[in-house]
Amino acid sequence: MGWRDRFGLRKAKRNRKSRFDRPADDSDVKALIAFTKSRVGVEFYVEPETFATGTTAVAVATDGEWIRRRVGSPEVMRKVARDLAAPAYDVQIVGYPQRMRDWTARNKRGLSLDE
Repeated sequence: MGWRDRFGLRKAKRNRKSRFDRPADDSDVKALIAFTKSRVGVEFYVEPETFATGTTAVAVATDGEWIRRRVGSPEVMRKVARDLAAPAYDVQIVGYPQRMRDWTARNKRGLSLDE
């Protein structure tokens, strides 16, 4: 078995794309909605589809806390954002907010948010 067979690359020549992760499902979108409803000032950053993963979205709260989930397509995320009255941005155009990086750095070191 060649490396192209092992990683499913020969199958990728068909009309469908090969994926290494699972497809998006309702629980992914529900998690983004629950996060948005339980936090203040949430914004969505839509990430493009790649060879290994489908389209994902990152929800970032005002304090920088964030979650990432699969969404299936950018249109799905834009509709969810519109229904929640939250902005949705294309991450390739605007990038990630600094508060997200700051929150990740604080929590990576094990510091509490009060410190």
